[in-house]
Amino acid sequence: MHHELILAGFGGQGVLLIGKLLAYAGMRAGLEVTWMPAYGPEMRGGTCNCTVVLSDRQVGSPVTSRPHGAIVLNLQSIDKFEPMVRPGGILVMNTSLINRPASRADLTVVPVAANQIAQEEGSVKAANMVALGAFLGASGIVSKDLVEGVLAETFAGRQKIVQLNLACLAKGVEIGRTCARPPSAA
Repeated sequence: MHHELILAGFGGQGVLLIGKLLAYAGMRAGLEVTWMPAYGPEMRGGTCNCTVVLSDRQVGSPVTSRPHGAIVLNLQSIDKFEPMVRPGGILVMNTSLINRPASRADLTVVPVAANQIAQEEGSVKAANMVALGAFLGASGIVSKDLVEGVLAETFAGRQKIVQLNLACLAKGVEIGRTCARPPSAA
C-alpha cells in the first residue's frame, strides 16, 4: 500500500492541520509517513497545501506530481490539483466554495458542502474536518478512530473544539461512504 495525497485550500482553512492529523493517524497505524507543507507568500487568505504520503514501505520522497487523491477546499485548489490526480484516484471537493463540477470522469469524486455542514454543526472553522472525514469515508486509508484519537490529543483541554471537530469528522465520513461518485465507465 502506497498513497500520495494533496490537501489544498486558502491559508487559515486548516489544510495543514488535517494533513498532520492524517499523517499522525498513519503513524499510529504502523505506516511510513511524510508530511510536507507549502505556503503562498500571504499569511491568511493565500494559497496553502501539503503533501501526505502513507505507505507500508519506506517513503523515498515527500514530493508527488501524481497523487492518488486530493482534498481541495477552494476553487483555485481544484483548478491546480485536479489535473494532477492519478486516474482512478479520489477527489474530495468543497462545494461550498467550488462553483463547478469536477472536470474529470476518471476520478472518484466526493462533493461535500464542507463549509455549510460545519456551520450547521457550530462553526465554519471545522469545514476542514468535514472534508477530511469525507476522504476517510471514501478511501478507508486510515480508520476514523485513529484520526479521532489524534484529534482529541491535539486539542486536549479544549473539549468544545474536540466535540465540534469530532461531529464534523463523523458527518464527513458518512458523506464519503454514501456520496462518493466512482469514475465513469468509458
